[in-house]
Amino acid sequence: MTDYSSYQFIQVTTDDGIATITLNRPERRNAAHDPMHRELETIFTDVGEDDSIRAIVLTGAGETFCAGGDAASMDSGEFNPTGPRIPFNGVRRLVNHMLDVEQPIIGAINGDAAGLGATIALLCDVTYVAESARIGDTHVKMGLVAGDGGAVIWPALIGMARAKQYLLTGDWISGTEAERIGLVNHALPTDQVLTAATAFARRMAEGAPMAIRWTKYSMNKLLRDQVNLALDTSMFLEAATMGTEDLREAAKAFLEKRPPRFQGR
Repeated sequence: MTDYSSYQFIQVTTDDGIATITLNRPERRNAAHDPMHRELETIFTDVGEDDSIRAIVLTGAGETFCAGGDAASMDSGEFNPTGPRIPFNGVRRLVNHMLDVEQPIIGAINGDAAGLGATIALLCDVTYVAESARIGDTHVKMGLVAGDGGAVIWPALIGMARAKQYLLTGDWISGTEAERIGLVNHALPTDQVLTAATAFARRMAEGAPMAIRWTKYSMNKLLRDQVNLALDTSMFLEAATMGTEDLREAAKAFLEKRPPRFQGR
């Protein structure tokens, strides 16, 4: 059995073949700063290689699933090309590791999922979402290209026309609407989400493991092809927008709770 005690911003609990991964930075709405991003890059490999695990539940601590990248980190330059690291390879690792893990990942999306948080939620194999939760790839609202997987997973789930509408605007979608258009599998009252997701994970854990894993592998090969086609380009272009004044302005506006004033530079 794998030891998960080294993880600081992600909590892993196991119960009879099910691993529950909880994004655990509730004081920041589970927003991914650099140390948490690094943990996200490795957690799915660690759980995937745990022979005792046959299904995975992914959820967030507190009232939010994941608010995306940490706006305070963006304002400080942590994700800026002049800062310590551009998370180009890290995002590729995160997306690929979620697609490569053999066990089914069941999303228990307990609250809002924005930007990177939306990508992580939608990369789950089956998703249970709170009716009151909002899902949105809000990159463009921050002056960023939607580069961390949104350009791959949104069209795969709801088609190109709808995906363009939501990625070009950054508009939010309620859990109820997300179920209606096929972005997620099920929308439920908040207090039922984790229970329902865990029940489905139990069904997966008690199923034929090779049949389930290889069926997932076959279907995810289609997504891997799209990742190979689009992810590097979208991430390169997102990295290009990380050095803009528009990003800094959006981060400051977010923290100051005002509309941003974009200048196109």
